[in-house]
Amino acid sequence: MTDHVKGKTIVVTGAAGGFGRLVSQKAAARGANVVCGDVNEEGLAETVKLVTSAGGKASGKLTDVTDLAAMTALVAQAVAAHGAIDVMINNAGIMPLAFFADHEAASAAWSKCIDINIKGVMNGIIAAYDPMIAQGRGHVINISSIYGNFPVVGAAVYGATKSAVNFLSESLRVEAAGKIKVTIIKPTGVPATGLGGAIVNPEAVVGILGQNTAAYIGSMTAIMEGQVQDARVDPDSTAYAVLDPAYIADAVITAIDQPWGVSLGDITIRAAGDAYIL
Repeated sequence: MTDHVKGKTIVVTGAAGGFGRLVSQKAAARGANVVCGDVNEEGLAETVKLVTSAGGKASGKLTDVTDLAAMTALVAQAVAAHGAIDVMINNAGIMPLAFFADHEAASAAWSKCIDINIKGVMNGIIAAYDPMIAQGRGHVINISSIYGNFPVVGAAVYGATKSAVNFLSESLRVEAAGKIKVTIIKPTGVPATGLGGAIVNPEAVVGILGQNTAAYIGSMTAIMEGQVQDARVDPDSTAYAVLDPAYIADAVITAIDQPWGVSLGDITIRAAGDAYIL
């Protein structure tokens, strides 16, 4: 079978750790040329080292996704080094869940969330657009969330940013049809990605859990403490409750591993036994 990942030049934002690092590693392991961007210089260097020490091809560039000039320079590095940019993965994002009543503690984080989650994706699209159009083809993959599906309490700003990601993605798909294909990746709650570190009020997860909140928190606590050894932590069971980020990364690779004429447009990945109601 033809490998549609090998040889492609892929730009990944938010690549200094977590999900961005995992995607970078998996893409490089499949033979892609990976160009990593992040504001975390030390983490960025570690990602590049992990990829190259495993035999993959990667380079890094210190990049603030809220700065269009920096994003343009990131893409330019990919084009200069490899002659093209085949895939742009707009992954960088933060998740400052909080209620409106938490505004004094949350407003600064919400503003940062808007800048990174909306402007960052917009800047990624803009930076990649002209090179992809000039090439005659390209692929933009935007990391969204099930939080963008419907408004819920505790996630007004975060959910709004992910809804915006969906709108930006679909608008690009329609406008650039025949030249740029677009994929929206919508993970459910995945604690191991590191997004939880930005949560302002932990109680704000109630919006995505609803009637399952109490059971989820109890189960999650037990899982995180290593007290659970049953089907809830077995990916071969439909009771699997907490998705490993590797499965989301695999979905991204699957979206890339298609002929240029085939586009996987909207992918939701969840653990079969998760407690999320969206």
